[in-house]
Amino acid sequence: MSLQKDKLIFLGTGTSMGVPIIGLNNPVCKSKDKKDKRLRTSAYIKYNKSKFILDCGPDFRQQMLRSSIDDLDFLLLTHEHNDHVLGLDDLRPIIHKKNQAFPIYGLQQTLDQIKIRFPYAFSENVYPGAPRFKLFPINYLNEFTINDVTILPLEIHHGKLPIVGYKINDLVYITDANYIPETTMNQIYKCKNLIINSLHQEKTHHSHFVLSQTLEIIKEIQPKRAFLTHISHKMGFHEEVQKQLPKNVYLAYDELEIEL
Repeated sequence: MSLQKDKLIFLGTGTSMGVPIIGLNNPVCKSKDKKDKRLRTSAYIKYNKSKFILDCGPDFRQQMLRSSIDDLDFLLLTHEHNDHVLGLDDLRPIIHKKNQAFPIYGLQQTLDQIKIRFPYAFSENVYPGAPRFKLFPINYLNEFTINDVTILPLEIHHGKLPIVGYKINDLVYITDANYIPETTMNQIYKCKNLIINSLHQEKTHHSHFVLSQTLEIIKEIQPKRAFLTHISHKMGFHEEVQKQLPKNVYLAYDELEIEL
């Protein structure tokens, strides 16, 4: 894997249970096509001299080893659901190598949950080998810079839960959305690369865009390219679905790499 270009790697493109789902006798779950096998949603970005990930779910360790990634500078969290945060303990090798607390950015509500779920990472009496996290709260549309990366947090709604999307230069990353406010739509209009969730091809879902809704949002935003993520087995086989999509829309898959 070259580390020279600015790039994004889809570490995972699946839903909270991944694809295949344990014990589910479904044709997509039994597919032999590697593009139909999806770990929980996450992405790695190499931008300028920084290396970071968006979300850190329960498949984090497997994803890092599979993509031969051995170093990170920081983490951006979209929200606090388990499929986006449960891999935090597996940051330990990176924390030990750097010998410092690992920087995590997210909404205050998300960071509060991190303290509850990983209390040992914040203990005054440090247990040998435990992870250490340094938490940085962010706010919608308050741009901030880490190292050489400028990031704009975007307001996104996931059912009743307010979550965050991210705009990094001409890249926009949105997952677990079922509503995007007008203020956010204005910020991301005609972006170069849009990554956005699309759960399946059924008519509705209470907290995620389905394919028809995602395609309508893409029409409104008019990105140069769009990549769909957070995909369930109900979307169908990758190769079949891709043939049905507009020519600038791509069904993302694990380990897909795009140049930024």
